[in-house]
Amino acid sequence: MSARPISEDDARARDAADELATLRERFHVPPFGAGEAAYFAGNSLGLQPKALRARLGQELDDWARVGVEGHLEAARPWVSYHELLREPTARLVGALPAEVVVMNSLTVNLHVLMISFYRPAAQRFKILIEDSAFPSDSYAVRSQVAFHGYDPDEAVVRLKPRPGEAALRSEDVVEQLERGGADIAMVLLGAVNYYSGEYLDIEAITAAGHAAGAQVGWDLAHAAGNVITRLHDWEVDWAAWCSYKYLNSGPGSLAGAFVHERHLADRSLPKLAGWWSTDPAIRFDMGPVVTPVDTADSWQLSNPPILAMAPVLVSLEIFDEVGMDALRAKSIRLTGYLEELLDDAADGRPFEVITPRDAQRRGAQLSVRLSGHDAGKVSAALRRDHGVYADSRRPDVIRLAPAPLYCTFHDCWRAARALAEVLDA
Repeated sequence: MSARPISEDDARARDAADELATLRERFHVPPFGAGEAAYFAGNSLGLQPKALRARLGQELDDWARVGVEGHLEAARPWVSYHELLREPTARLVGALPAEVVVMNSLTVNLHVLMISFYRPAAQRFKILIEDSAFPSDSYAVRSQVAFHGYDPDEAVVRLKPRPGEAALRSEDVVEQLERGGADIAMVLLGAVNYYSGEYLDIEAITAAGHAAGAQVGWDLAHAAGNVITRLHDWEVDWAAWCSYKYLNSGPGSLAGAFVHERHLADRSLPKLAGWWSTDPAIRFDMGPVVTPVDTADSWQLSNPPILAMAPVLVSLEIFDEVGMDALRAKSIRLTGYLEELLDDAADGRPFEVITPRDAQRRGAQLSVRLSGHDAGKVSAALRRDHGVYADSRRPDVIRLAPAPLYCTFHDCWRAARALAEVLDA
């Protein structure tokens, strides 16, 4: 706790000195009273870029103007539209352009990639996940092992935090793989845990998984656009992520997929296939057999949905312009400031931050566990009475995500002050 309460003037001074402060002006921030809300729910749904309406209008105008010929004659031809996303996506997650593709939804991508990378055998058939994995991941891996004829209760290994802790430690994952990895066929972990906000050590865990003989995949739903990843250099086998959280691409928007370069030309990998899996040079020859390509496009199934892809492109253009290094640096400052404010507000009040204190072990999120209060009711009061959007997880955790593209230091001050007032009331 600081020696004195942190003042509103201090928060505003920090915003005045912030080189990225004007980025907020590029987003539609929900209104509150005569001003704007403090939006800390970007780890659930990011805000809408103001540039999106015109971009979608362009695609609608092209469709109205030339109909089917928009595949070749639109301002951004639809037949190759997904290629516009390839390089900025690669820069975002630390990949080679050939290693990434934007397609489907997150859980669909998990399944599509597990078809290739979950290859159970008699003595190696288990999947290692975190016990606090997002439910969709848990459902997906259980259904995959059941599809292969194994008992999910036996074949899915769930790692729990140490007693009394809320976050899983990377060194404990590594130790588990070193000690008991002989029967692990695949590792699938959330890079940033949705509940605790912890950022796991992707490089170390991937290396430990490979040393144990397992394939290693990552769910980047809460990592893409939030923390810096270097998927190619860290030799991750595969990864998938959504784009509607920190990537601000709209509710249920398209997801991303990564497959490491060393797997791209491996014809032994089983894959599901569709029209967009085949070589684009001969796609319109309409042959009955796929001609594979040595890129992540080989995992595509269908032609890209342009109206869903346009928001992803708008978002990626913003990230490309600003850069993940600058955003991550601001994220660390914002999240640290919010932590300091919450520590002040916690004096005599029944809550604690359960996200790791080390800035390198977390993304732009602080999870706050309440004592004796219903998280849903607290979250509703924060929004209704103070214009502070927070996300609640039953029964007693609220999550605050200071996304650096549009959150401010003053937002952090408002959030901590509002939480104190709600709990006092």
